[in-house]
Amino acid sequence: MTENKYLLLKMHGCAKGLSDEALHEIANAAELVRCGAGDYIHHANDEITSVFLVIHGRLKLSMVDVHGNTFMVRYQTAGGQFGAIGAALSEPTEVNAVAQEPSTLLRLDYSTAFELTRKHDQFRKNFTKLIANQVRGFIYQDKIRKKPAIVSVVHQSSASRSLTPSLARRLVELGETPCVLTDRVDWEPLENVPHRLLIDADGKLLKEDEVRRQVNAWEDSRRVLVDVDAVHNPESGTRLMEFSEKVFWCVSPDNWQSAVKRLREIESIVPGWKDKISVVWLLEDDHHVAPWAPELKELVTSDYKLSFTQPILNQNRALINGTERLVRELRGVRVGLALGGGAARGMAHLGVLKTLERNGICVDMIAGTSAGAMTGTLYASGMAADHSIESFMKDLQPPWLFRMLPRGDQWYLLYKYRRGHFDPMLRKYLSDYRLEQLPIPMCTVTVDLVSGNSVVRKEGDAVHAVVESINLPVLSSPIRREGSLLVDGGLVNNIPADVLVGQGCNFVIAVSVTAKMEQIFAKNRPDTPTHEMRSASTLQTVLRSYLVQSKNMNSVGVQPADVVIEPDVTKFELTEFNRTDELAAEGEIATLEAVPKIKQLLSQLDDKMFSHG
Repeated sequence: MTENKYLLLKMHGCAKGLSDEALHEIANAAELVRCGAGDYIHHANDEITSVFLVIHGRLKLSMVDVHGNTFMVRYQTAGGQFGAIGAALSEPTEVNAVAQEPSTLLRLDYSTAFELTRKHDQFRKNFTKLIANQVRGFIYQDKIRKKPAIVSVVHQSSASRSLTPSLARRLVELGETPCVLTDRVDWEPLENVPHRLLIDADGKLLKEDEVRRQVNAWEDSRRVLVDVDAVHNPESGTRLMEFSEKVFWCVSPDNWQSAVKRLREIESIVPGWKDKISVVWLLEDDHHVAPWAPELKELVTSDYKLSFTQPILNQNRALINGTERLVRELRGVRVGLALGGGAARGMAHLGVLKTLERNGICVDMIAGTSAGAMTGTLYASGMAADHSIESFMKDLQPPWLFRMLPRGDQWYLLYKYRRGHFDPMLRKYLSDYRLEQLPIPMCTVTVDLVSGNSVVRKEGDAVHAVVESINLPVLSSPIRREGSLLVDGGLVNNIPADVLVGQGCNFVIAVSVTAKMEQIFAKNRPDTPTHEMRSASTLQTVLRSYLVQSKNMNSVGVQPADVVIEPDVTKFELTEFNRTDELAAEGEIATLEAVPKIKQLLSQLDDKMFSHG
């Protein structure tokens, strides 16, 4: 690891536009600080006397109260700083600052830093802008996400080698000027994308100082893609990963075990880098769902699934949109879709999903409650919305006997619940897949009657997650699962937009199928005289109570949503799954009306990536 403070300082935003003379003066005044994971930079209630520039790594800042309890956590990553505001106040600061991973810092005594900002105007402007951006990020923490400047794309095989050029071309389309460091001797130059070979004549990776000099020479680019094969020895790999803010490790169903070995070797050399590594699954041919790979999952922070080939019959565009999801991650954008409960009326979600996809609005994550969990999970698995519509109409069509009975659709729904038919019905499409394997990250919401709390499923058997979320009380007994008794999530959070914000989404589209409720029940209207009012059956009362509760619970989770789509499904009964196609059509109508607003708001988040025309 380099000890050259000048080269390290040049990698920080505070160095932008400074002369070599100024850079050398500031670097000479700074102290190089190397931190291991868990090392303290500052203890709460101590006075801060220094400013720390974060060159590599990540600091966890925990704000504590008078009792020493943590009440807020923030992170400072490469390009950030810690200490400037606290040092200016000249008083004890209630913040613990701890390195979350191996980190490289440059420490400046506050009085020295102050004098240097007075002496060098550009340094003062850079430093002031840095603090202003951090304050803005604190205020708009849910909307502003980190945009990694140096990104490594590591390939377990040649099959994923076309990913880096695809990312570079897309970034150029968005007005960026990315640069590429690659170990590919056959790299084909791309227009407006400077590149350099990352290996020397002996086939070895360039020395660390030389890599840093090249990255510094591209400082105006603000985006460097490091394109390398996983075959390089772990020591060389760690040098690249040290200054990479994000690592995409590309694997396939055939070679992911080799990635486990490599990542474990790197972790043994420098532990603590899990949070910057994401797996990218390349799924081709008959593979539309990633393998279950728990050994790999424990070594990374997240994963993405993508394909370079067009979807097969009955599949949606979840995989082909995977590359765009990676670009969004680089651009600091994560779009979530929250689907609410509403029994059969939730089939309108299928029309919403179909219309969003048709209009080029792909989502990065889905959260669903009850019917929203069912429709959302099938879509997240890669199943086309039209195929889901056809399947639900077939699977939930009451048999002849039930159609002959008064309120036969209601009795059929009760029968499906009591006989446990939803599990085998869903397994025809979801098999034994886990939520973690699906092409789109999916969260479902259920309620535990033991603790009284909502339960958000992000992992585990996908069918179990859905069946728990749709488990209506009275129609079915609570599901017993590891000390919990689980029922429909609509009891506490009918539209889980807040769940998506908690997962890092900075733009959320919510869909409510219970926002509009007809003023009639059991043929009784508000103006029906008492002596003419009709009695409702127990089943009717249960379903109506569920609808009323869902309507009143909508405000709990939906508040963070940027856009709420409200299909008018009041003319449909809660048990009319046989009208799924008509319900989906209502979802399409409502979504088409909302598309211009969605695109306009997305363009405010990233005007290059989203067009509101």
